[in-house]
Amino acid sequence: MKLRLACLIGLLISVSSCAAGPGNVLVLVNDNSPESKEIAAYYVAKRKIPAKNVLHVKCPTTEYFANRVEYYDLLEKPVKAYLKKTKLPIDYIVTTRGIPIKPSPKFSMSIDSILAAMDLNVNITSLQQGVPNPYFGKKEPFSHKKFGIYLVTRLDGYTLQDAKALVDRSVAAKPAKGTFLIDSTPARETGGYAAMNAAMDEAHRDIIGKGYVCFFDKEHEFIGGLKNLMGYFSWGSNDAAYSLEKFKSNQFRPGAIAETAVSTSGRTFKKTTGGQSLIADLVEAGVTGVKGYVSEPTLAAVADPRILFDRYLSGFNLAESYYAASRRICWKDVVLGDPLCAPYK
Repeated sequence: MKLRLACLIGLLISVSSCAAGPGNVLVLVNDNSPESKEIAAYYVAKRKIPAKNVLHVKCPTTEYFANRVEYYDLLEKPVKAYLKKTKLPIDYIVTTRGIPIKPSPKFSMSIDSILAAMDLNVNITSLQQGVPNPYFGKKEPFSHKKFGIYLVTRLDGYTLQDAKALVDRSVAAKPAKGTFLIDSTPARETGGYAAMNAAMDEAHRDIIGKGYVCFFDKEHEFIGGLKNLMGYFSWGSNDAAYSLEKFKSNQFRPGAIAETAVSTSGRTFKKTTGGQSLIADLVEAGVTGVKGYVSEPTLAAVADPRILFDRYLSGFNLAESYYAASRRICWKDVVLGDPLCAPYK
């Protein structure tokens, strides 16, 4: 009996040590941006992030650095130096609205994805499709110590209020039995497109198998107007029947996550017209987490819906779920949301 009790206590300690918490998050603040400072302060207070886990930097407030040297000197270098100096057990890095999303106007990779791989000493100038993500497909708690990367997410949207709402929804998230919407299309049935449609179908069956409601549409109609969604995956503006009005009309519960198979869905977080659908519209509509791309990533970089929803519904946090479902890092990816959000834990 004593041996069994000792083993049980040891197991509980082991599981507890793997649990992500406020002490594992580094929050980046651009002191040149009032919005960045306000969002960071809001998040730190809501999640009780220790003061030593907040790093203040000074960089441009535009969506781009002037060039890659400026990016390195003003952002990556200070982050590396701070982590080396403090030896904090950081697994997650949170960037905030007001920090650029790309290292230069012409260099089409995302700041967040480069930061995720910064300890791998990758030569970003020679990359063609990023580098393999060592956490892809894993079904175990994430740690920087084991996988050598950081899981980077961003608090952003069209407005300061949108960015802060991501925090509020994360804190309010519950394991709701909301509906999951997966909107496929018969117009995408060749090559890799067909494989993505098949993955969407598998994800739908997996979600139902876990006891949740999942509406899977494989007809030509683009679906909008649904309520109480906890998950969303579609072709966005790549659907021939796409409607911006319908795209923005779905309503989400706190804790809902989303992904769209759209090449430039994270190209800007400013109000704009024309071009492909933007993940900022889904933030405005009420999602808690969503993934996008600053420029063409190829379809293989889009989060695998089978892994994304499986991990999230299995209790993994938002950051773990998106990164486990993503094949590449140091690439075009931007994940919006609080990394610690885990309503199904």
